[in-house]
Amino acid sequence: MEPRLGPEAVALHPRWLAMLLLGLSALSSFLSLPASPPPSLVPRVRTTYNLGRTFLGLDKCNACIGTSICKKFFKEEIRFDDLLASNLELPSHYLPSYPANYSDDSKTWRTVEISRLISKYQNEVSDRRICASISAPKTCSIERVLRKTQRFQKWLQAKRLTPDLVQGLPSPLLRCPTQRLLDRVVRRYAEVADAGSIFMDHFTDRDKLRLLYTLAVNTHPILLQIFPGVEGWPLPKYLGSCGRLLISTSTRPLQEFFGAPPDQAADLAYQLLGVLESLRSNDLNYFFYFTHVNAGMFGIFNNGHLFIRDASALGVIDKQEGSQTATTTRENQDVFSCLVSGCQAQLPSCDTIPEKHSLVLVLIPLKHLMSCSELNGDPPTERYVHILLPRTCDDYLTWEEM
Repeated sequence: MEPRLGPEAVALHPRWLAMLLLGLSALSSFLSLPASPPPSLVPRVRTTYNLGRTFLGLDKCNACIGTSICKKFFKEEIRFDDLLASNLELPSHYLPSYPANYSDDSKTWRTVEISRLISKYQNEVSDRRICASISAPKTCSIERVLRKTQRFQKWLQAKRLTPDLVQGLPSPLLRCPTQRLLDRVVRRYAEVADAGSIFMDHFTDRDKLRLLYTLAVNTHPILLQIFPGVEGWPLPKYLGSCGRLLISTSTRPLQEFFGAPPDQAADLAYQLLGVLESLRSNDLNYFFYFTHVNAGMFGIFNNGHLFIRDASALGVIDKQEGSQTATTTRENQDVFSCLVSGCQAQLPSCDTIPEKHSLVLVLIPLKHLMSCSELNGDPPTERYVHILLPRTCDDYLTWEEM
């Protein structure tokens, strides 16, 4: 004979049944979850923070680099490194760059670098200069002020980017602008939907302002776009921009290899000289030179290849069309000329820059790379170092002699 439940048990039966079903449902869901992917494929910390417009610099657009990669930020397909995103907070505004993880499918990830064209402090100074140009208070509508400038009004009317439109901009890329170089800038500008034409008919007003702003502040992202690594140029891949942040493939800075084993140091030194040679002599007849050099400007990919990590100090001379130095006069100077540096900077003639200019500048990080390595009395390595590192910059050898 089956036992009968008392009145209290009968009353509790539906409640216990509901709790039991709920528990079994949760257990079933847990057991049916797919196995976690290997730790190397995903960031260790889920970045559930909300990216703010201020952090990205979107509140300043269209006085910014672009918006081509913003969707990936908001879809969390770009995640900051877990060390920087601890406690699910945003990284510091004041860092120049941030390691991050990037995905095209939210399943497989690769490391990238998020960087600023200029520091947070420089951005603040730049914005104040824009407001001061119209005698405005400390804050103003940055975009509105820039739109009303005479230079931008000329850009609005222009169908083609010509040398006169970039006169007075401080970037070394535009020190000796030619029409061939500027056509390349427009044709390969990745922040517009339909790149490929040398004419700016498909540019919106905001596209033109973003391009002008980038050329005035720092041409590093422009160089990554017009001389891409897939075509053999020693530059990282440009992945896109959002506000005032730039995303590119990740490299380890050269100074991390100071003290590397002699064979590795010698290989990196040889690669560095090879990069300089490709900048001096190439099929497109452009001569690239550095205005200044430090070890942080060069980086090494995971495969050991050395690239230019920071192209902001890279100038270009067009040997095919014959460059003419951009004139810097009060007539062609405006607020765009002074966003980062003082307006008094004078540009030397392109004719005064020798082909060995960059080699002299690179000797210092090259010496650090080689002298910090333990040679261990290896004769071939010591002989190689002796060739690479002459006693003074006056007796350095030509590429052919090396």
